[in-house]
Amino acid sequence: MEEIEILEVLAERLRQLREQNDYTQSDVAKIINYEQVTYSHYEMGRRWISIPSLIKLAKFYNVSVDYLLGISDNKNR
Repeated sequence: MEEIEILEVLAERLRQLREQNDYTQSDVAKIINYEQVTYSHYEMGRRWISIPSLIKLAKFYNVSVDYLLGISDNKNR
């Protein structure tokens, strides 16, 4: 999997999980201590998210980091 593909999958999965759980970008940004505009760049695939923040989001949504990165289609941890 190419780096750009991983970034695209990550962006799409972050957006899907947020929408499925009825959160705003501001809600999720607060969880990882970022501004909404910074978080929006993650969902648009314009910026990489830090590993600690990626782990926080995986725990928050109760999914694996592998799922967020597109390594696995299995959401379970």
